Amino acid sequence: MTVPTTTALGTVSRAAGTAAAGGGGGSKKVMITGVGKGLGRALALELDKRGHIVIGCSRSQDNLNSLQSQFTSDKHLLLDADVKSNSSVEELARVVVEKKGVPDIIVNNAGTINQNKKIWEVSEEEFDSVIDTNVKGIANMLRHFIPLMIPNKQGIIVNMSSGWGRSGAALVAPYCASKWAVEGLSRSVAKELPEGMAIVALNPGVIHTDMLTSCFGTSASLYQDPDTWALKAATMILNLTEADNGASLTV
Repeated sequence: MTVPTTTALGTVSRAAGTAAAGGGGGSKKVMITGVGKGLGRALALELDKRGHIVIGCSRSQDNLNSLQSQFTSDKHLLLDADVKSNSSVEELARVVVEKKGVPDIIVNNAGTINQNKKIWEVSEEEFDSVIDTNVKGIANMLRHFIPLMIPNKQGIIVNMSSGWGRSGAALVAPYCASKWAVEGLSRSVAKELPEGMAIVALNPGVIHTDMLTSCFGTSASLYQDPDTWALKAATMILNLTEADNGASLTV
């Protein structure tokens, strides 16, 4: 049966340069949330160039279609899903396993940031959106995908953090809080995983994305672009091993 490529669903590592559970030695199945734009999109395109299988999800079917058109291979699987929704992620996991099997690596990249505001100016809805995407979104992914990885006792999970998950900054308190949560969640879950698996918090660095522009304005263009970042990030992520479990890394 032909597998459809697009489906709608209603840092420096201690192991860099080595080949093991998460990298080296052949094609890997890499799942990326928030694959439709920014870092997720750039990483997906870089992995495609290197011959790996990309399993990606996004809330925007238009972004998924655009990404699909840029791939050099038809072996990838792009899905319309919302990580904020537990039921959406549950269905996502079902379809991924049915179509591609269990991913070797999961990159929890989907994220959002609040508009530059003092905390008392941030609405309840905006605060919830940041926490629901950046924290609960990762929790939903872990809830439904870790049980699929455990039987094989292998798999690498990368939770995108931030320099603001290890420091504080004015006007982005909700975002900082969410990324501090990602750091704590990653370190704690690391203690629950069986041997052979690893989960890390990864600070991507400062990259010129829409999110950075929302904070820095026009000065965001002074920083590296996502495609340049993806060259380094892909190598690092592919070479993560169980020795990195619980680490806080930076690209």
